Amino acid sequence: MTTSTNTPSTPTVQSVLAADMQEFIRLHRTDDVRTLALRAPRNATFDLTLALEQIAGWQTARRKLPKWAECEGLIYPPHLSMEQCSSEATARYKAAVAARLMGASGDDAAAATSMADLTGGFGVDFSFLAPLFGSAVYVERNPRLCEVARHNMPLLGLESAEVVCAEAEERLAAMSPVTMLFLDPARRDSHGGKTVAMADCSPDVSTLRQMLLQKAQTVMVKLSPMLDWHKAVADMCGSVAEVHIVGTGGECKELLLVADGACHESVEVTCWSDGRVFCFTADGSDTVLPPIAEAAVLMGCGADAQLCLCEPDATLMKAGCFGLVASRYGLKAVGRNSHLFVGADPGASFPGRRFRLVACTSMNRRSLKVALAGVDRASVAVRNLPLSPDALRRKLGLKDGGDTYVFGTTLGDGTHAVMVCKRF
Repeated sequence: MTTSTNTPSTPTVQSVLAADMQEFIRLHRTDDVRTLALRAPRNATFDLTLALEQIAGWQTARRKLPKWAECEGLIYPPHLSMEQCSSEATARYKAAVAARLMGASGDDAAAATSMADLTGGFGVDFSFLAPLFGSAVYVERNPRLCEVARHNMPLLGLESAEVVCAEAEERLAAMSPVTMLFLDPARRDSHGGKTVAMADCSPDVSTLRQMLLQKAQTVMVKLSPMLDWHKAVADMCGSVAEVHIVGTGGECKELLLVADGACHESVEVTCWSDGRVFCFTADGSDTVLPPIAEAAVLMGCGADAQLCLCEPDATLMKAGCFGLVASRYGLKAVGRNSHLFVGADPGASFPGRRFRLVACTSMNRRSLKVALAGVDRASVAVRNLPLSPDALRRKLGLKDGGDTYVFGTTLGDGTHAVMVCKRF
């Protein structure tokens, strides 16, 4: 059974479970929530706002948390918590990292382990991490989220999970040592703005570092993708062994730090994006700059050159290991700050998008006309160019869409150029 400590009672669970609200949710679960809000009966005997919140939450879960959406009877939190919670894909990744770190073999070994999530939130990460351990504690300062977790965890197969309503710092100071601690500090200030520094998050993991490492063999911290991972590692004073830059759907979603009691002179970095992995050791070699392609060779080249234009995915962009990317795949950078690369096709293993380079030309009107002959629409992007994508599209007289891709960028000699491409 789930238990709680000093958790005030809230009406959320009882209200949602009321028969009339459940029937309304069942009948309208797939309806457009905004339309439903306008057309819903005003004389409803239940809390209509709460019912709409549950419908919107389930619709978000169906996309973001399919395993949860399939579980009947779950209660969903307000929109902000749904927006901020991990996706199922990233939660599963964290569970895979934790399983490797624990290295447990057999039920007996797993039963001897324990974990605590000090910032439980909606409980998505906790629900995927907890089954790996013999005992697991969910800690959350928001009483309503604790009430929701107490209801949801048994439905998710976590009958023995302990739910504790407390501040992370207070629980940390009072708790017994565990095998692993997990934290996902709040990344918004009191006015709702996003924060990008570890010290601006709550709790501040860097100030709690010593106590965290005293209370756990391993500490796993989820951070904002906006945060500078080099500074985050430095703030943890050598205790970080691994950095994971996690992405889905072409976006960088989160940073994951793994710290322990050892002192690490270098850090192992893994860029993971929808199953594609790029690993390196952050020992200084990752900051080496890539070679630059000669502008004269690129300018005026056509499809017969059989060049491939490569765009690293968002996790590699965040890692900033451009010299390593170029070296491993035999590529050269288009320009110093373009973050686009050219060379022979590196194959499907390349962690990013690959294009067949059709033409590369300057902004000269006549040259552009030749390069874009027969093209009236394209997907347009800019890299290190003093124009927005829309401004470049207007300049080129193109509509959006089609199977042609146009990159506006600056070459190694400072020339502003347009690269016309096709996807492989």
